[in-house]
Amino acid sequence: MSVQGQRTALIVVDVQNDFCEGGSLAVAGGTAVAHGIAAHLANRAASYEAVVTSRDWHIAPGGHFASTLHVDPDFSVTWPDHCVAGTSGAAYHPAVADAVHRCAQAEFLKGQHSGAYSAFEATLATDDETPLVDWLRARRIESVEIAGIATDYCVRATTLDAVAAKFTASVITNLCAGVAEASSEAALDEMAASGVQLTTV
Repeated sequence: MSVQGQRTALIVVDVQNDFCEGGSLAVAGGTAVAHGIAAHLANRAASYEAVVTSRDWHIAPGGHFASTLHVDPDFSVTWPDHCVAGTSGAAYHPAVADAVHRCAQAEFLKGQHSGAYSAFEATLATDDETPLVDWLRARRIESVEIAGIATDYCVRATTLDAVAAKFTASVITNLCAGVAEASSEAALDEMAASGVQLTTV
């Protein structure tokens, strides 16, 4: 978990309908992650100096959507249409929505006009301007814990960007779900090699 004595934020990454079972880009275990994060927030939200969320929020992301290129998605660079701004697929999964609205101090939206994986590429939903790193530093956050979807893409990218920005970072692995087992294991290995603590709750 976070380093004792450091001001810590929880970053909840992309727990959205389209990334959970039944969604257009469903990740196995996504619904379980939504329930798990809701329980974690109920038990531990008060222990964080801040709780923030990110969401994919695609308006016209170009070649990130395979349909734009009239090709089949390769599930690596090109993807099925997902998390289109304002649709039910872009909404928080209902298992976590109430907890997020109750506990999160800020929401960050990413990928409006291009592919984006890291929450550190996102901007504050209320002003479409403030980046996550600036928001965290303004609150003297030193350490981040990360949970959400997907381990091998948006969780990985967010975590590595946190390290690059000099935050102490940990990933709550049992509150994450990945697109594929092999790439998720590789992502966890890469994060650990970068100094990220892998933990569970």
